Amino acid sequence: MVKKLLNALDSVLLGKRESIEMLVMALLADGHVLIEDVPGTGKTTLAKALAVAIGADFSRIQFTPDLLPADVTGGAIFKANTGDFEIRKGPVFTQVLLADEINRASPRTQSALLEAMEERQVSLEGERHALPELFMVLATENPVEFHGVFPLPEAQMDRFMVRLSLGYPSDETELQILRSHREGRPLDSLAAVTNVGEVLEARKVVRKIHVDESLERYAVSLVQATRVSPDVRLAASPRAGINLLKMAQASAYVAGRDFVNPDDIQKVFFPVMEHRVFAKESARGASRQILETIVKQTRIPK
Repeated sequence: MVKKLLNALDSVLLGKRESIEMLVMALLADGHVLIEDVPGTGKTTLAKALAVAIGADFSRIQFTPDLLPADVTGGAIFKANTGDFEIRKGPVFTQVLLADEINRASPRTQSALLEAMEERQVSLEGERHALPELFMVLATENPVEFHGVFPLPEAQMDRFMVRLSLGYPSDETELQILRSHREGRPLDSLAAVTNVGEVLEARKVVRKIHVDESLERYAVSLVQATRVSPDVRLAASPRAGINLLKMAQASAYVAGRDFVNPDDIQKVFFPVMEHRVFAKESARGASRQILETIVKQTRIPK
């Protein structure tokens, strides 16, 4: 199932195998993904392709400054013919939700997603409404625009299991992209290669993948190292360690193993940690440098 899914996504988003693998790992680890990059690099296409490939329900919300929380979650609608209020569910009630340009909406509207992302439910008019068992938020944002945007608060950033950056393609890859779009979009010809039921079963297997105690302690050491670094303004939370091991289990599953090794943890370390650790310096890449130092200085279990 995993190989078919990776190949299907790879056929739509050319030359981004590493990012595609990380996205599939997050799906198997039951997490949400923040895709941060400049316009036109395939962020929206990747989200749509994932939903199609796994046969999941899909909704897209274009975040704008005038978007209201009710536009995300839904709410009570007054029916004049009966004189009653009817609960109308919003686009968040889906399986794969694309929150496009999430940082363009106000903090109030952004916060409407927090309950859904963490508790997999939405409170409407005092009642709790459960979301589907498979519920995944793929949020996109443009990191280079500063006008008309509202940066995501740290609490919301922490809700995303991983952050991805697609980047520009190489010369040869971009040539392939141009040729593949001559007769239409590759996404339009994409078909489902698996289904939601198989994904949920795969998640159960991922949760049972063995993690040795030495690797658990290794993960703890990496997380705690962010808390003692003098260059860190905001360190990683316990949720970071939980997500680190979940992603490591998913990495082992994708590699065809039933146990986690140190390479799995190191492979997912930066996508899991980089958006949770904030350096005292505001220079771009400062957090990455701190995390690279931590990885080098933390002893790897044998």
